[in-house]
Amino acid sequence: MSTAAVVLIVVMLVAMAAGLEITWAMGLACVAAILIDPKLTLVVISQRIFTNSNSFSMLAIPAFMLAGDIMSKGGLSKRLVAFADSLVGWISGGISLVSIVACTFFAAISGSSVATTAAIGGLMYPEMVKRGYPEDYAAAVQAIGGTLGIVIPPSIVLVIYGNITGTDVAALLMSGILPGIVASIGLCVYAYYKAKKSNYPKSSGFSFKQFLISFKDAIWALIMPIIILGGIYAGIFTPTESAVIAVVYGFIICIAVYREVTMKNVWDIVCNTAVGTANLMILVVTAQMFGWLISYYQIPQAVTALMLSVVSNKYIFWLIVIILLTICGMFLEVGATNLILGPILAPIAAAFGINPVQFGLVFVFLLAMGQATPPFGTCMFVSCGLSGQPIGRVAKNLIPFVAVEIACAFLFAYIPQIALLLPSLVK
Repeated sequence: MSTAAVVLIVVMLVAMAAGLEITWAMGLACVAAILIDPKLTLVVISQRIFTNSNSFSMLAIPAFMLAGDIMSKGGLSKRLVAFADSLVGWISGGISLVSIVACTFFAAISGSSVATTAAIGGLMYPEMVKRGYPEDYAAAVQAIGGTLGIVIPPSIVLVIYGNITGTDVAALLMSGILPGIVASIGLCVYAYYKAKKSNYPKSSGFSFKQFLISFKDAIWALIMPIIILGGIYAGIFTPTESAVIAVVYGFIICIAVYREVTMKNVWDIVCNTAVGTANLMILVVTAQMFGWLISYYQIPQAVTALMLSVVSNKYIFWLIVIILLTICGMFLEVGATNLILGPILAPIAAAFGINPVQFGLVFVFLLAMGQATPPFGTCMFVSCGLSGQPIGRVAKNLIPFVAVEIACAFLFAYIPQIALLLPSLVK
């Protein structure tokens, strides 16, 4: 490995250890490596940033962010909660199941784990406490439910992963549906077991009338993911164009149908999305520059050769990946892990014969899980902020839920059909 390659990795790690944000740590590492390398000049930075950002598929990122903001503030969350309550609220521990199911529905329109935790948790945490659930457990349910936000499409993280690794974005989005549902069911099973064991309260029996009323009220929100994914796989529009369709649909529903967004709110929503997009895109283009240098110095090839010499088969490789990403999720935020490890691990997975769409799905699922793991889980932080509960108590209640998601990760890794079934059906 060349001196410049070593400088690239060492400077980034030292900068991060010194407390520098990941964006600037990667940027500083790129500059340092280029200054050391006699074959490169600083001009390559501007060239690569322009080349990387000049991508049609990247337009999906701000559009999905805007659609998520519109839906978050347009009254959809309370309607989805009411619908989820009509479905599972009558089961033992029903209100905890409602939280998880509502998060699953909201994930299908928001594309963000933090937004899912904030939108659903803000409604469900007080309700769980009101019905007699322990406050720390109620907060943990909101945090774990929010992790599904970047697994079930539309997912901003899946779009970014597809762009930086060259994986089919449309296939990645479709691959998240079935695993997201399986993970949601797994979390509900544990919540049911916990409710039975602790004798948590449940509401009255199932009401078909209430189900129809709540379904009618939530139908416009439930249709959105069908329009997006159906349009993509019917060939009506691309994944990027689907993001714009989602924005237009969201505006129409929230302004004309639900009437909970005014023109004044629209300006605030657009401004919020603009700031979020700017911050995210700075990180993305910096990471893409970092990824280009990683490829230029053939670091993935070196790591692949090392892995192939040590790891005997893809099953051991999967075990290493799950352990590695579980640990990374405890200390790094999703964007950093995605942009640093994605370009390195994806080629190694391909060398072991793993389907790139399946690997991308499991990779992002493990990133999602990391948002609920202490000490730096963002969904956990949001839930603690909403509830006022200490991190230690919430983290203790999160451990069994995280164990369920780890089991799901092994399931998705060793049974590729779970991730690949839907993408294969629509080819």
